[in-house]
Amino acid sequence: MDVLIHAVVGLHIVGIGALLGGFMTQMKAMGKGEARMVPAMLHGALTMLVTGVALVGLHQSQDDTLNMVKIGTKLALLVVILGLVYVKRDDEKVPAPVFGTVGALTAANIFIAVMWV
Repeated sequence: MDVLIHAVVGLHIVGIGALLGGFMTQMKAMGKGEARMVPAMLHGALTMLVTGVALVGLHQSQDDTLNMVKIGTKLALLVVILGLVYVKRDDEKVPAPVFGTVGALTAANIFIAVMWV
């Protein structure tokens, strides 16, 4: 079971990499007001959602103690990120504050995962 959990964690990290990488590729365009939500951002957020839910299920199946407040906070941030990316996915230009919010929430999600014990 540990191998499966580690594999799903790896996929979760791939998802955050796609989301953050998609954001980073558009940062220069964001400064010009021409940023757009690239498909990698949507796919990364969806990957994070699916693998995150799978990780909770896998850990619960082993009777591990989970911090549900942390998980709920991360899920809430991800739902906002996913909502923004999904709604704005077809727009040619996304306003800088909206695009910046996606990046800030993504960074917050990473720091919550790493620093909240």
